[in-house]
Amino acid sequence: MYPFHWVPCEGRRHASLDEHPHGRSYPTGPEVTTLCGQELVAENSEFGWFWDTCPTCYEEALRLAGIPAR
Repeated sequence: MYPFHWVPCEGRRHASLDEHPHGRSYPTGPEVTTLCGQELVAENSEFGWFWDTCPTCYEEALRLAGIPAR
């Protein structure tokens, strides 16, 4: 398992190293620190998982997972 988790925030899917406050996914409302260095409010909405992925979070997630960037 990887140390980061994906979370929809402010129109994009971001990754975070923060612990989940409840179970496996972030609920709507808590502030999370993202891998791109922002403090954003989680939005676990029905549509949030369809948003584009933050490119900076994606690159950092690849690095943390030990996967070469494309």
